[in-house]
Amino acid sequence: METGVRPLLLLVNPSAGGGRALKSLAAVERELDSRRLNFRVERTTSARHGVEGALRAAEQGEVPVVISGDGLIGAVGGALAGSETPLGIVPGGRGNDLARVLGVPEDPVAAVDLLAAGHVRQIDVGEANGRRFLCIASTGFDSEANRIANETRIVRGNLVYALAALRALVAWKPVRFTVRAGEERLRFTGYSVSAANSRAYGGGMFIAPDAELADGKLDVVMIGEGSKLHFLSNLPKVFKGTHLDNDEVRVIRAREVEVSASRPLAVYADGEHLTDLPATIRVLPQALGIIAPPES
Repeated sequence: METGVRPLLLLVNPSAGGGRALKSLAAVERELDSRRLNFRVERTTSARHGVEGALRAAEQGEVPVVISGDGLIGAVGGALAGSETPLGIVPGGRGNDLARVLGVPEDPVAAVDLLAAGHVRQIDVGEANGRRFLCIASTGFDSEANRIANETRIVRGNLVYALAALRALVAWKPVRFTVRAGEERLRFTGYSVSAANSRAYGGGMFIAPDAELADGKLDVVMIGEGSKLHFLSNLPKVFKGTHLDNDEVRVIRAREVEVSASRPLAVYADGEHLTDLPATIRVLPQALGIIAPPES
């Protein structure tokens, strides 16, 4: 599917990636001008502001292009789900995990090449307690580390996620989780539950290496109890996706899953606080068109 020649709305988050998104804007504008593509620019002040701008653009026949990180991309993509309007992205955050999985290059000029080509892929959209996301909804240790990362301002790049994980591990106490998927009911004590629409989060951590963006299912990754030293020693495996071989890791695949826990926990997705437990997490099959390279 191709977008054809449609005007673009560039939604730029000035604070994304410590200003990285804003710095890339000039290169994006120059490249679009050189190709004589029609566009306008709007700097967002919040996720809500970005969503409202994207919906207005869709009504006017424009294609919203988010220059930001996964947070704003997820918010706008969730709002566009179910519509005929595709989403374009230019990676501009710290993690850029959706772009990584889709194959959208971080170089802004190369990203504009994709926008100009206009190839659209249909992907699934996740939903947790009615709040939509594109990548991975996680709770437990993962959501605590995500909270710490979001509060960290002095560290840039992917290092922030590694440092946040170490800080979260020091204070972590195991949780009793209950996971329901259809007739199956699982209870275990451990670290986290991740309902994955995509493969990666946290700046390149492949928590669900077998997840597919357009298969109509979630890969639900559950990490059970083990010593903190064992957990720490296995963290590097997540960047390669080889942690699934560990005995304490279990994966099920489902269209919908219910998750609860023995103490209050947040659910994070696309790098943002989405909702809290208990949560019903489901998938909306191929609900969003996104400008990306053809699937290999």
